[in-house]
Formats: sequence, structure tokens, C-alpha cells
Amino acid sequence: MARPRKPLAQVFEGPPANLDPSLLDAERIPAHVAVIMDGNGRWAQEQGKPRAAGHKAGIQGVRELIRTSSDIGVDYLTIYSFSTENWSRPRAEIKGLMELFASTMAAELDGMHKEGVRIRVIGDMGELPKRTRETFQRGIDKTRENQGMTLIIAVNYGSRLEIVQAAQEITRQALRGELSSEQLQELSESDFARYLQTDDFPDPDLLIRTSGEYRLSNFLLYQTAYSELYITPVLWPDFDRFELCRALLEYQSRNRRFGTIGSLDG
Repeated sequence: MARPRKPLAQVFEGPPANLDPSLLDAERIPAHVAVIMDGNGRWAQEQGKPRAAGHKAGIQGVRELIRTSSDIGVDYLTIYSFSTENWSRPRAEIKGLMELFASTMAAELDGMHKEGVRIRVIGDMGELPKRTRETFQRGIDKTRENQGMTLIIAVNYGSRLEIVQAAQEITRQALRGELSSEQLQELSESDFARYLQTDDFPDPDLLIRTSGEYRLSNFLLYQTAYSELYITPVLWPDFDRFELCRALLEYQSRNRRFGTIGSLDG
């Protein structure tokens, strides 16, 4: 596990009165944090603004999440940016989102590269607009050798499709004779996981969802089997480093048993 790059007291300096970051244990920062960033539209509605304004406001939250996660020693950060189901949204909103993805990546890439962040993408980039696709690919290529935190961007991603595609590839290999019937019968969970897009990442330790919704929304269904879930009513544009601190404190208060009998069981 990576160690914090900055003292936690410095990262979470000036907290609100009802939050005590000194309770955080620097030795127990989760290695992999995944985030479902939800609530941009509702935030905009509450502000009397169009949905596009909510998406733009949410970018600041993304910036702060990436910077804070890197500073405190998170090794892997996965953000759910755009699902396969999001294509059903109004065309103008999708166009604005894709342009926002491209402009944000272009603006932030040099800074992330300087910080040693390595960028990866899961999902089908082939269906993205050319500029968005090329900008993401530029980020992947430029940061490929970086040794800092890995930022995994889930864009045009759907977990059910990912699992189906993994099963299809196993079937193709079997039909080509690359997998024997014995190997198929002995296929383990870890073997299957190697066919997923996340094959070289550890499973998330902590999954955060904002806006108070209690569902996974087709996100990392296989990988989050034993992730700790943290649901907050805070809308994404209002999710700052102190809200992340609250999630980490909650995470550290739990007894992760992975199906075994933990120390708190009688």
C-alpha cells in the first residue's frame, strides 16, 4: 500500500466543526476507491440552472477527488463518468458531456502527468466522438509509464456487458482449442476476472455513491462483491475533500470480514 504523499493534517486542513480528520489512520487508507458521481442534474435544478451547469460544476469535484486521493496515498481511483445507459439522455446533454470530457482532459493532463498519475480507461471508447476519444487516448499514452496513482475512467462502460464479453471470449478460446474442457471445468473466479477490463487492477476496497441513491447502476458488479459501500446524500458538485474524509472515516470504522468470522462476531 502506498503511503500518503502529504501529511493527512495538511490535506484536510481547516475542516468543518463536526469533522475530525485526526482520527484517520494513515496506515489504513484504502488502496482502491471507486466513485459513482451522481447528482449533477439535481444540483443544477436546485440552483435554478440547466443540467449542463451541474456537469460543469461537478468537474471541480473531480479535480479535488483526484488531487486528494493522490495526496493521501490511494493507489487506484475509479470514477464512473458515463455509462452505456447514458446514451439515452437528450442528445444535447450527451454532446455537452463529451465536449466537457475532452476539454477537461486536455486542460488537466499536464498537471496529472506532473503528479505522476497514470490514466487508464475502461469501457468502449470506439463509440465516443473523435475528439473525446483522441483526448482520452492522449492521456493514456502520455501517462503510461507514470508510477503514481492510477486513475481509471469508466466511460461508455457497463458491467453486465463487460461480464458478457468476458464469457464470449472464454467461449471463443474454447472453440479455437485454446482452452480444454478440463480447463473450463476448473475455471476459477480469479481466472474469470482476468477476462474483465479490470484484470490488472485490484478490486475496489471502498465504493462511494453520492446523491443518496442506493444502487450500483451497472458499475463494477463483479469487482465490488466485497467492497465497502458508502452512500451519502451529498450531491456530486458539493462533494469535496472533507466529504471524502467522512467516507474514509466510515470505511476505517468497519470490520471487513470477506465472508469469514471477524473479531466483532460472537
